[in-house]
Amino acid sequence: MSDLKLGDSIAVDGVCLTVSDLDSGSFSADVMHETLSRSTLGKLTQGSKVNLERALPSEGRFGGHIVSGHIDGCGTITKREKDDNATWLTIKADTELLRYIVQKGSIALDGISLTVARLTISDFSVSLIPHTLRETTLLDKQVGDLVNLETDILGKYVEKLMTQQSTASSKANAESRITQEFLLNHGFGT
Repeated sequence: MSDLKLGDSIAVDGVCLTVSDLDSGSFSADVMHETLSRSTLGKLTQGSKVNLERALPSEGRFGGHIVSGHIDGCGTITKREKDDNATWLTIKADTELLRYIVQKGSIALDGISLTVARLTISDFSVSLIPHTLRETTLLDKQVGDLVNLETDILGKYVEKLMTQQSTASSKANAESRITQEFLLNHGFGT
């Protein structure tokens, strides 16, 4: 926090917030209803542990997937199991979010960039290494707990572009007055 200043972005459990007040050991941020309805922030109480991450500086080393801090929604941990030194978490999520999640793709849980190890039509699983558990709040998460989900932004952009392209193509076809009959009447064809 030594160089944190007013207006800086800081992710709290994966939710990008703007520093609005600051002192030597803490900061404040304004949170709106949209943020509270899409994330777990409204369920926090004084003393709750959270993951904090500063925004990546432009000269910083990029070592993961693109995490913007724009939460898509929440998921519920439905299973937690040990597998040698790994811990598996299975998270149930709405179909609307699952459509952007791909096996071996990226997902952010409470702002933690992870790889999707398994995917079904109703949930997905991640395998956590001991370091991730020690350095994040995931160590304390149990079955039934909610986590903030941020899906890979690239999938959302691809879908938007494909939808716009498809819509534009359909609209152009619907508005065209050139028909086979028109072409025949104007000397095109036999």
